[in-house]
Amino acid sequence: MAAENAGIVPRTPGLAYIGLVLTPLFWAGNAVIARGTVDSIPPLSMSFWRWVIALCILLPFGLPGVWRHRQVIRQHLGSMLALATFSVAAFNSLLYYAALTTTATNIALINSTIPIFVALLAWLLLGDRTRPLQALGIGLAILGIVTVVAQGDLSVLLNLQAQPGDLIMVAAVASWGLFSVLLRRQAVPLPPLTFLTTQILLGSGVLFPFYLADLLFFSGGFSWSGDTALPLLYFAIFPGILAYGFWNYGVQQIGPAKAAIFMYLVPVFASVLASVFLDEALGAAHLIGGALILSGLLLATRVGRRPPV
Repeated sequence: MAAENAGIVPRTPGLAYIGLVLTPLFWAGNAVIARGTVDSIPPLSMSFWRWVIALCILLPFGLPGVWRHRQVIRQHLGSMLALATFSVAAFNSLLYYAALTTTATNIALINSTIPIFVALLAWLLLGDRTRPLQALGIGLAILGIVTVVAQGDLSVLLNLQAQPGDLIMVAAVASWGLFSVLLRRQAVPLPPLTFLTTQILLGSGVLFPFYLADLLFFSGGFSWSGDTALPLLYFAIFPGILAYGFWNYGVQQIGPAKAAIFMYLVPVFASVLASVFLDEALGAAHLIGGALILSGLLLATRVGRRPPV
């Protein structure tokens, strides 16, 4: 209890790695389901309501901590507002908008550059260095992601054409990179549940005026039904509450650069889910790419560990 009251998170990197594997799995599900619902639920409505539902689920558990640590939240309000803007408000809203005007291949390729953005920003803002073995791991992971996305066909990459959604995805990736680096740099001393609840509360507040403007003047919103409520419930619980909680914890435990490497798993998981739920073929390229990505993850995340004594 003393550790929680002090905002100290015990070091348990094993749990962090498990959470960082589940995070891209949940986000892959987010991408697959969003592709099938973005035409019936406008992007800003999808983003706003997923967080409202998540907040309703979290508040009974997280509100006591928010009240108990209100002084800390007040002292770090500016930092927490920036973190909530880059993560809760911006990233998924931009991704959902990108899905309207670009292909899944483009989104997967651009999304795979998250570790590059995080490593660059960590170097610029935090002074982090990339060791040779970590660089090799990143290279293997990049090779794996290209293999998965291109499905072994180089022409898939050579024939890519820029779409408005491509630029939107670049903005989304940059937003997530800033969030990941600032999450460590700001070091807000709050327990994980309190931090996550506050982030969703602030991020929903940032989203609200944009959602309202879109509702009144552009999209007109959507009709509530089982076909729209169930995807939103998934978005709220799995890529929302659980994934963000796991990500925040993982970044605090092992740092933003190493945590970002796990984002290479998103297209791998997405390919598997698409093959199961969308009847898309899972070929040798996916298996080879997955092996390369896992090898890269192993190298990159083992860098910096001290041998047992």
